[in-house]
Amino acid sequence: MAGQNIFFRPPRGWVGDVIPYFHEGAFWLFYLHDRRDQEQPGTSWHLVRTTDFVGYDYLGEVLPHGDAESQDLHAYTGSVLAAEGAFHLFYTGYNPAVVDEETGRPLQAVMHAVSDDLLNWKKVPEHTFHAPRGHYEREDWRDPFVYQDEDGRYSMLLAARTVEGPSRRRGVTARCVSDDLASWTFTEPLWAPSRYITHECPDLLQIGEWWYLVYSEFSERYTTRYRMSRDPGGPWLVPEYDTLDGRALYAAKTASDGTRRYAFGWIPTRAGESDAGAWEWGGDLAVHELVQRPDGTLDVRMPETIRSTFATPVQTHFTPVTGTWEPVGGLRTSAAGSYASVVAPGLPSRYLASATITFEPGTRECGLILRASADAEDGYIIRLEPQRDRLVFDRWPRRDPGPLQWQIDGDVPHAVELERPCDLAPEVPHRLDVIVDGSACIAYLDGRVAMSARMYDRTTGGIGLFVGEGAAAFTDVQVTTSPTERNAP
Repeated sequence: MAGQNIFFRPPRGWVGDVIPYFHEGAFWLFYLHDRRDQEQPGTSWHLVRTTDFVGYDYLGEVLPHGDAESQDLHAYTGSVLAAEGAFHLFYTGYNPAVVDEETGRPLQAVMHAVSDDLLNWKKVPEHTFHAPRGHYEREDWRDPFVYQDEDGRYSMLLAARTVEGPSRRRGVTARCVSDDLASWTFTEPLWAPSRYITHECPDLLQIGEWWYLVYSEFSERYTTRYRMSRDPGGPWLVPEYDTLDGRALYAAKTASDGTRRYAFGWIPTRAGESDAGAWEWGGDLAVHELVQRPDGTLDVRMPETIRSTFATPVQTHFTPVTGTWEPVGGLRTSAAGSYASVVAPGLPSRYLASATITFEPGTRECGLILRASADAEDGYIIRLEPQRDRLVFDRWPRRDPGPLQWQIDGDVPHAVELERPCDLAPEVPHRLDVIVDGSACIAYLDGRVAMSARMYDRTTGGIGLFVGEGAAAFTDVQVTTSPTERNAP
């Protein structure tokens, strides 16, 4: 099945952790297929191929999970590589019914499969191995990432936890070595910062003279981070902005076509398809391009193939709602000590909204309103906050005030959940690009920062511009759309 999607979701399921692999001119995106079926549990690997992150060829299940008594009832995250004349797939096997005889806790295991064509995989159960007892917790031994060292040996990175230390700081990026991809010996961990519960989905990559360790953590925040080093063994430096996205993108792993490097993660759904619902595991595929800066740090931007698919202009006629707006090279307003907004009516369900925003010193906030009501009071807000150097996703009104909330409906204090640190200098043009496709949304700022989000409660509306307590000019404001076919239920 082939189709066009900005945020791919398979039929009868959701996208979990993605294991990307580039082969013969296409990205082969293996992923954990989340069926959310409590009566028939089990997680298998499915496959989708793409050359442009817009057209997807969905190939279905390629690595089936085991039965109710097998270690791999759930076939979880791993990696794929070509070596020794074949393709090798290493993955995590987990079954809550298979427990350690000493602790009684479910075991996690590294498992192996081989293939000649990336489509048909033969499991090699005799290569299964668990965490070394006495060193690492045997219930946390997952997400194997395998690569070949410069000396020709193979290394495997794993999300693991030591048996000693504060419970919430035992996470390590463990390392095993092998000469034949069959038997593995554990060695010193690649990274042991005593920082997180665990470092999921490790990914090691090189761009130029720099090495990057990408991982996802759920201690301080549910997010994907990276560290950088001149040496593949570390020490690992912390960049100023060390996250690839925010709360609404997880488990990102990377792959390159030889020229460009991309990160593949998932935008989680929310319970009950509600803006107030809890974040869930799995969702829709999201793809970012990673670009190295002169100092080695990474920018996160929209892939050009995605941008180019938005080729059909959507006419927008803005009407002032509050404040005084001047049509000077776009739209400009001065709202000293006040709030100004304009709105343009209805937009399609899929679009790219772009604007260049230049604000004066002292401006407190400005940005875009998505799915805005006619008075610009209801909608989703992509807000630049210069005084805090952050990009924020918000919604207004904030529903579900609860039984003890005495304020008017919607007046719920804003607890920042989706935010991204960024450089917001005044009197400098800042380019904001926002992709909306159904309930999924990604904002990109200045080709450097990405922020994913979900929008459920409001499904229609226009687009608005706003400034709060300051002055700003909006130029080159554009809305474009693209075909809307989806591979969704």
